Amino acid sequence: MDNIVLKAENVTKIYDNTSEPVLRSVSLTVFTGDFISILGASGSGKSTLLSILGGMENATSGSVFFEDVNLCRLKEKELSKLRRTKLGFVFQFFNLAPYLTVKENILLPLMLDGKNTKKYEQKYDELTKYLSIDHLKDKLPRYLSGGEQQRVAIARGLIYEPKIIFLDEPTGNLDSRSADEIMVLLKKINEELKTTILQVTHSEQNASYGNRIIRINDGQLSEE
Repeated sequence: MDNIVLKAENVTKIYDNTSEPVLRSVSLTVFTGDFISILGASGSGKSTLLSILGGMENATSGSVFFEDVNLCRLKEKELSKLRRTKLGFVFQFFNLAPYLTVKENILLPLMLDGKNTKKYEQKYDELTKYLSIDHLKDKLPRYLSGGEQQRVAIARGLIYEPKIIFLDEPTGNLDSRSADEIMVLLKKINEELKTTILQVTHSEQNASYGNRIIRINDGQLSEE
């Protein structure tokens, strides 16, 4: 059981203003080293599922276990710390702080957690060289290309060496060439750094980079 990173059991989500569930009794087990692609069209429930698995949103019923802790029972302060320290997130629109430099953006989770960032200098140097963005450290996000911004977002997601990194349409805001480069990079991170990845996407091509492809339709999962 110790190679299970995350486990969802019978997760259902119903929003107050709707009668139809967005998620219907979803169960999913994520193992160490997995690269899971959850593939579905817009409105299929994939982003809602990602939010619940990542502790950003509560399920209406069911449980999500991370390191034997039920996320659905944690208080927001506990969830916030967990998201900063053990879970990594990369979003479609990068979510970089516009007035912070590349280096400051990458180190932001550490600063928010009150860590001495100087102790992470070696980790920062290794990570930015690995992602080929070490030359950008003093630039602001607006001076970067979309692909560069996403690499910075990936570095920020990895700086704490999270147990799992969640990707929400990671190439949705990129041109096709940059998108391919980012997906190749993510596969490399999964295989070489042994980082567990869970992405949600509507792209068959992006999904193919995963070692497990799970389709979501009307809030229900079916694994290929």
